[in-house]
Amino acid sequence: MNRLKILVVDDESRMRKLVRDFLIKEDYEVLEAGDGSEALDVFFENQDIALIILDVMMPKLDGWQVCREIRNYSKVPIIMLTARADERDELQGFELGVDEYISKPFSPKILMARVGAILRRTNQAAEDGSIECGGIVIDKAAHVVTIDGNPIDLSFKEFELLTFFVENKGIALSREKILNSVWDYDYFGDARTIDTHVKKLRSKMGAKGDMIKTVWGMGYKLEV
Repeated sequence: MNRLKILVVDDESRMRKLVRDFLIKEDYEVLEAGDGSEALDVFFENQDIALIILDVMMPKLDGWQVCREIRNYSKVPIIMLTARADERDELQGFELGVDEYISKPFSPKILMARVGAILRRTNQAAEDGSIECGGIVIDKAAHVVTIDGNPIDLSFKEFELLTFFVENKGIALSREKILNSVWDYDYFGDARTIDTHVKKLRSKMGAKGDMIKTVWGMGYKLEV
């Protein structure tokens, strides 16, 4: 079986080597680029790239410019790396169709976990573009949710949260499990942030919001 091909784009050679070595250990094939212009050249020369790990601050073309150009042609998963922990940057990334956003410095093991999770999601989406549960239809490829045929407007995390609930319907999920699966693996904030997102999600789902049940002292469960 052919190895999945990952493009690593960073102007720091030490960072590329670090990421490359960990990816090779996980049996991925690795391509590299040292700036945004080279990244586009490599991307268009290799149409079978499965995922891109893309630094934001680079010479010639920055990560945002590269991402915009790639999104004109492809929905290939993109993980953005940045040295700035700025919420505006993160929101801009998600608006451009970035799949994950990781601030430097980061744990290479966490990056590998994110890579594996995204590739599993995208491969599953390729096999089955949508999932359905009790009138809720989630089109993973298009990132669209409809309830009883009516589209609902969800944020990136609300979409991921609802998808996780539907994929695990009938299973009681702890807040920590939800954080580890939907939020960053290295998230150290209050797990009660889940409550806020669930409240907003229930509100947007209307009557179907009652399908998300609170499991006292633990977390939540989606019941049809």
